[in-house]
Amino acid sequence: MKNYADLAGVLTDKELASLGDAFINFVYSLALSERKHQPSGAKVRGRTLAEAFRKSGLRGYMPSRVTRHMLADAAEALAVYGWLCHHVTLKECVAILARHKDLVEGMGRLLLTVKENIRF
Repeated sequence: MKNYADLAGVLTDKELASLGDAFINFVYSLALSERKHQPSGAKVRGRTLAEAFRKSGLRGYMPSRVTRHMLADAAEALAVYGWLCHHVTLKECVAILARHKDLVEGMGRLLLTVKENIRF
């Protein structure tokens, strides 16, 4: 795992974002399955991730000019980084999303939980 000097380095890492895309969809699918009491698979839209990222107050850690796609990538990178570095467990991620009926709210809470547990 690459060493990062700060949160901005994590948020702008495209390789983390790529893995994070699959991770976020997996976590969300598990949370849906738990809520519905049956197997469910779903993808989280980039627009949803970008909105959750903004609402969680993490926008200030990004460069000044960013697209919605870049915000979604940052959310994906942060979530998977938190899991890879053991700042949050898969079980915790699923529980956070399963607790919130509103996906933007749940994803925002997940991102803040990871951010609060990271130390550089």
